[in-house]
Amino acid sequence: PGGWEELFVNLNDGTNEGIVHERHPYFSVQFHPEHTAGPADLEVLFDVFLEMVRGTTATSGWDVRERLNERLRFEPPAPIASERPTKVLILGSGGLSIGQAGEFDYSGSQAIKALREERIQTVLINPNIATVQTSKGLADKVYFLPLTRPYVEQVIRAERPGGILVTFGGQTALNCGVELERAGVFARYGVRIMGTPIRSIIETEDRQLFAERVA
Repeated sequence: PGGWEELFVNLNDGTNEGIVHERHPYFSVQFHPEHTAGPADLEVLFDVFLEMVRGTTATSGWDVRERLNERLRFEPPAPIASERPTKVLILGSGGLSIGQAGEFDYSGSQAIKALREERIQTVLINPNIATVQTSKGLADKVYFLPLTRPYVEQVIRAERPGGILVTFGGQTALNCGVELERAGVFARYGVRIMGTPIRSIIETEDRQLFAERVA
């Protein structure tokens, strides 16, 4: 109709989902499908409408579309500069009993593949030779050593990785990561914890700390 312009357009099918008046502070929206209307973060439209109505008595000639653009404009925060590691140490799944699930072997294997796709050198510690993780050609280097603090620290000292993943080896790897953190090994060799922080692991492992955190 005359005096009205499109305000929102559905980019999927090009249909109109909102109109705005050229001069008066009138506008409407109708997002589809109606049973799950969205976006759900546009309560600001009501704020803009009230501001426009209250302002028309003292100020005339407000551009509704311009006002909406100001409120709906999104400026992403500046990216946080982080040093990309060139070598990452992965604590593997360790020994598995007969019949025990191998989900950590699978997840660790996928982590190694993802790192290789990013051209990051992978170093794996896993004492279990009968795993997918330790298959030839998967990790760049494999150490068949126990997942204990002394052995892992020796590998860190020799390989000097820029980061470490402790969440793909099950409980054994988590315990080892916590022990290494408390001993100051990561800080001593400048190894960055990738993924879940050690503090979060400690808080979720300890029932008392976890209860205090979620309380």
